[in-house]
Amino acid sequence: MLPQQRQTVAALIEQALAGLGITGVPVVLERPKVEAHGDLACTVALQAAKGLKKNPREVATAIVDALRVNPGGRGLIDAVEIAGPGFINLRIAPAARQAVVHAVLRERDCFGTSTAGGGHKVMVEFVSANPTGPLHLGHARQAAIGDTLAALLAAQGFDVTREFYYNDAGVQIHNLALSVQARAKELAGQSVAFPEAGYRGEYIVEIAREFLARATQTARDGSPVHASGDVDDLENIRRFAVAYLRHEQDTDLAALGVSFDHFYLESSLYADGRVDTAVRAMVDSGMTFEAEGALWLRTTEIEGSNDDKDRVMRKSDGTYTYFVPDVAYHLAKFERGYGKVINIQGADHHGTVARVRAGVQAAAKSLGLSIPRGYPDYLIHKMVRVMRGGEEVKMSKRAGSFVTLRDLIDWVGRDATRFFLASRKADTEFTFDVDLALSKSEDNPVYYVQYAHARICSVLAQAAAAGVDLDESAALQRDLSPLQGSRELALLGRLALYPQVLREAADELVPHQIAFYLKDLAADFHAFYNAERVLVDDSAQRDARLALLLATRQVLRNALRLLGVSAPERM
Repeated sequence: MLPQQRQTVAALIEQALAGLGITGVPVVLERPKVEAHGDLACTVALQAAKGLKKNPREVATAIVDALRVNPGGRGLIDAVEIAGPGFINLRIAPAARQAVVHAVLRERDCFGTSTAGGGHKVMVEFVSANPTGPLHLGHARQAAIGDTLAALLAAQGFDVTREFYYNDAGVQIHNLALSVQARAKELAGQSVAFPEAGYRGEYIVEIAREFLARATQTARDGSPVHASGDVDDLENIRRFAVAYLRHEQDTDLAALGVSFDHFYLESSLYADGRVDTAVRAMVDSGMTFEAEGALWLRTTEIEGSNDDKDRVMRKSDGTYTYFVPDVAYHLAKFERGYGKVINIQGADHHGTVARVRAGVQAAAKSLGLSIPRGYPDYLIHKMVRVMRGGEEVKMSKRAGSFVTLRDLIDWVGRDATRFFLASRKADTEFTFDVDLALSKSEDNPVYYVQYAHARICSVLAQAAAAGVDLDESAALQRDLSPLQGSRELALLGRLALYPQVLREAADELVPHQIAFYLKDLAADFHAFYNAERVLVDDSAQRDARLALLLATRQVLRNALRLLGVSAPERM
């Protein structure tokens, strides 16, 4: 049911409780696990009975009796029953169910959105790939999940920033430069030993070839990077290779329909002195110690870190470990006004969560920053496997060792890539079945959902051809009382759930629930379509069903838009 209807039902139950002298007991309305039990379930009688020292069923009976005589429930509550030890199950009246159609047609693109976020700033950081190679499957999953989550939070009224953190400093970048240099020397006819820790994909040869051709790339700050063609100029090779791969990654993300509001360079943390500031702050907090020539952080003693052992900050060779610049980066995020930060990272980053949070808390103590414990939030995703032709695909010719984001897009297109990668909870492993993504069957979820939208468009086109051109404005004037059939009521109920699904998905950071909802909505629509004719002779019933289709099409479009998936009119 619609949010305002839920609020009304909750208020009616609160009135019933007040009549029994009960206040302060929260009224929570839930969806019954079994649809046959009703549309809403409430356990408030069980909680209230404890304070009254009465049997819960006795309290439930008093609440139900009050609901049945309250005129505020007329046209909203169709039936109310008691089940088990004192559960209250409610059924919503058909007229209240039908109201969702007009609500959707009035609000259109805004249906399901909310101002609950109050304009608070939220940063979603995702992908954040090292510029050392093409984007792999983990990056692809992050891109789909992160972009959907950002869109979802924006739809709930948050001021959302999408950020990409570039690890453009450190050993990996040096190894990239050495790898390109070795391939460039080979192309120039020199005999060289390839670096043991080098990158061996075909893309390294492509970069080396472009470097020798004295090509030009664009750096992240917009400045041109001209390749000198000098195989001994390692610094120029490094800058060119990073710019080349940055452009490649941007191109692949654009093909997936993903863009970012801001890019943050790891190198800037060192250039701006933020890393040194963060280290001094952690030392000043008294939570560090030196041993074995290294500087350590007492992560086990920092409240809320839950780390299993203390961690090295600065190694004996004077270099910082991976989490130290991350601490500096997150201090910068907080100082930029982001009190809420969500990082989407792969399972291989799981160990850094406690270290970063502990470091942030230690530094915040010295810097006088009130950073909440548990800052930042993390959404950790597990691996993706790819099946094609019944076999697992483990290698991309171009990357040399892994399937890339570009491979997925080339094989199945943007829509299927985004839908599939965002359709599972992040912390579950996922198998991407290429053959399924290409199939035109109800087993393919993206096809099944898009086909529902196309089917509706086809029916509306048939109606227009028959002289019944019912647009959204006209549909708002139609009587919806003919929508009484079980399939119609099920579809109406599913439409009304959409705002609640979005709210819960945003609260729990589970954007995959949008894909789940779409599959359920498509299933309810297809069940209705296969059981009932829309263009019937009875004009009242026909127009009511056409209005229902218009509302269903709108909600399909709204949800698909959040996933970044198109809503085709023909298939």
